[in-house]
Amino acid sequence: MSISTPEAEELAAFIVANLPVVAVPGVPEIRLHKAAPESGLGRRFGAGPAPYWAYHWAGGLALARFVLDRPEWVRGRRVLDLGAGGGLVGIAAALAGASEVRAAEIDPAGRAALRLNAALNGVAIEAPEGDPLDVPPPEVDLVLVGDLFYDAALAARVTDWLDLCLARGIEVLVGDPRRAPLPVDRLELLNEAPVQETAGAVQTGAVFAFRRS
Repeated sequence: MSISTPEAEELAAFIVANLPVVAVPGVPEIRLHKAAPESGLGRRFGAGPAPYWAYHWAGGLALARFVLDRPEWVRGRRVLDLGAGGGLVGIAAALAGASEVRAAEIDPAGRAALRLNAALNGVAIEAPEGDPLDVPPPEVDLVLVGDLFYDAALAARVTDWLDLCLARGIEVLVGDPRRAPLPVDRLELLNEAPVQETAGAVQTGAVFAFRRS
């Protein structure tokens, strides 16, 4: 469903007023609006989708750091950030030299945060509405997937869609702390490093290449 300009403006105003701008742990080149104890997310979004976009997650942290440290993966390429949340991974790709960055995020509040965060970091990211898993992959060269393998049913949908990407010659990188639904038999480990999620817990975030079965 399309959201109106007043709704988008209200979401953006709430985020600016209630989510402070902070440097990302382990990725200090990037600053994002992120949740704080006083942000009031439960009151504002309690009846809607959980505001995952307002927090740091291990897979996205690992993937963003990897892209910035290994810019040859994205430089001059068209990139899709799948399940973009607040845009951390897509922003990293843009800063590392991607020729074009698209972000797929189904939560309207997440898209509002993403647009604000992209502007904060001086990059341009296209963030269309809709569920990307319902349509064929777009014309891109690389898909970046952070923290989407947290639910078995969703992981199956994502895996099927990523297979469509591979069939079209699109490369795929996955960032994840090895959650249970991760399709480990389809992944080649490229890097792992300690990362700190919003809750403060330090864990190992890994970056994988998604391969054909």
